[in-house]
Amino acid sequence: MRFIYGKQNWNTRERGEENCYLLTNGLGGFSSGTITGSATRNDHALLMACVEPPNHRYNMIHRLEEELERADKCVHLSGQEYLNSAQSEEGYRYLSAFSFEDYPEWTYHLDGVEIIKRIAMKQGKNLVAVKYEIENRTSERVILKVTPHLQFVPKGEKTAPGQKFVLKEGRIVSGELTMFFKTNGQIRSFSPRLSEGLYYAYDACDGRRSEGSTWTNHQVIAEVPGKGKGVLEVLFGMEEIRESADQVIREAAAYREELVRASGMKQEAACMLVKSANQFVTERSTTGGKTLLAGYPFFEDWGRDTMIALGGCCIAAGQLEAAKSILKTFSAYCKDGLMPNLFPEGSKEPQYNTVDASLLYIHGVYLYFRKTEDIPFIKEVWPVMKEIIKWYRKGTAYGIRMDQDGLIEAGEGLDQVTWMDVRVGEILPTPRHGKPVEINAYWYNALRVMDIFGKMLGEEGDYGVLAEKVKAGFREKFWNEKKGCLKDVLSGTKADEQIRCNQIWAVSMPFTMLDQEQEKQVVDTVFEKLYTPLGLRTLERSDPEFHGKYGGEQIERDLAYHQGTVWVFPLGAYYLAYLKTRSYSREAAEKVEHQMEVLKSAMAEGCIGQLPEIYDGENPSFSRGCYAQAWSVGEILRVYEVLEEVKRGDVPKLYI
Repeated sequence: MRFIYGKQNWNTRERGEENCYLLTNGLGGFSSGTITGSATRNDHALLMACVEPPNHRYNMIHRLEEELERADKCVHLSGQEYLNSAQSEEGYRYLSAFSFEDYPEWTYHLDGVEIIKRIAMKQGKNLVAVKYEIENRTSERVILKVTPHLQFVPKGEKTAPGQKFVLKEGRIVSGELTMFFKTNGQIRSFSPRLSEGLYYAYDACDGRRSEGSTWTNHQVIAEVPGKGKGVLEVLFGMEEIRESADQVIREAAAYREELVRASGMKQEAACMLVKSANQFVTERSTTGGKTLLAGYPFFEDWGRDTMIALGGCCIAAGQLEAAKSILKTFSAYCKDGLMPNLFPEGSKEPQYNTVDASLLYIHGVYLYFRKTEDIPFIKEVWPVMKEIIKWYRKGTAYGIRMDQDGLIEAGEGLDQVTWMDVRVGEILPTPRHGKPVEINAYWYNALRVMDIFGKMLGEEGDYGVLAEKVKAGFREKFWNEKKGCLKDVLSGTKADEQIRCNQIWAVSMPFTMLDQEQEKQVVDTVFEKLYTPLGLRTLERSDPEFHGKYGGEQIERDLAYHQGTVWVFPLGAYYLAYLKTRSYSREAAEKVEHQMEVLKSAMAEGCIGQLPEIYDGENPSFSRGCYAQAWSVGEILRVYEVLEEVKRGDVPKLYI
């Protein structure tokens, strides 16, 4: 799926900064910048290197300044906004086309000179390659000058005023960091210069640090004679560079094409999302296995996010060994029935403040098994799954325990243990202490999975009996007859009656508790009250606590985060639930496929080829939060997987 943009997409600086590309290396490192080449965030970088996967990241090269010099003038091809507008670069005026499929490509035209630029990143290495093809159809010599703007600071931090940079043969050194470079161009070195006042428009609107600075100490230069052609290659990495730019670009495209082949996906958008899904799969040095980053550019690998994203980003995408590695990694860190929400970094201990990750772990194991029938793996993780059920029954940390009615309750004090986990000082904007609806849907599903695996392994327990008790309690206490849907939580507060998207998982899971008519009512109520083509609202618009806009300082964002903000990932559960309640008919599949067409436009906005974290609740038109979110991509991929099964005339294997 090739995304193509033209001058109408950057007729102003602001429009040209709306969209960005993302390249990743499987280590947690990445390359990302806008279509016009500007850095509009602290976290934009040509090379964000990860020295210890996946979270020890350093912004090595923040951006490239590019100039084309002719006899009569020198103009910028790059774009960057500065606080002092006189410093701002306006290269977008010469940008004719931009495209992205497996790597970004820019085409510039300037009075008889054409420059095509490509960037690619190598898998498994902190290595980025930039290639310029220059065709000079004038009679005059032209000079392309590329100036790397350096930071050499931990991701998100500012450069230091007295920071020193030493340019040696083939490398740049600053403090304990060394970056290697390789080029066929000429190197022109100069004393380090500090560039201050870079303006980050997309951090400013969210109340983050809105300005930054960089250092420069050299240019890379290519001269092209009149009526001539030339190629300039520049590669930057954290170890000795042996590759050529062409090699890195070819390997990047081949790697992504192999991902599509392994997935078996056929639809164009699904194939693109398979490639995008892989950008979240990274190594984790502290565990020696794979993990999933929750989102770019902000988030790390979190337990809950990983377990939600796993089914799509790995299993539906055909990356089964990665899924197995992730499940093994989590099983090693299970403690008192809880999966880590944050992994240990250095001397830090794992954090376990999540009620859903463990139950979703069992769900993930089931998804993996239905795709692979890997019984030896089930035997390997069976003791861990039994521990989860045991501790949830007897009670574990954060007030997580089974009540006498068989339902799970969780949360105490200021704990926030569901995905609606915002805390603002002493305020819980979405308090869900008690018995959350989706947690009990996950609990029932886990018990049914345990019943199946127990019988298969000859270790039958009372999982099936307990599941029936949970079903009876759930139907009795969660069903809201007046509203034709489910209560969000059982807490004895007004939160119980709020219409939220969490109820959709009580229909979309493989094993569910409601009768067919109730499930259909839930789906229809969610469609009426919460559905948008880009995601589900977290709260219906008529609720007094509804916040229609997400943005501003962190406290403003947090107060809106789950109070109506549209999230993409629950949309996957909605479509799965809709297909299920329509018996996976071809008519239903065609309806869903038609409704999902708009997601192609979502993939062309923000981070190209990706799906974002959230949108405004009132008018979801422009992406907010993380511009690339793992569970958004993963859950939509699961829908595409089911659609392709229905097209083949199959009942989705998961629900047999």
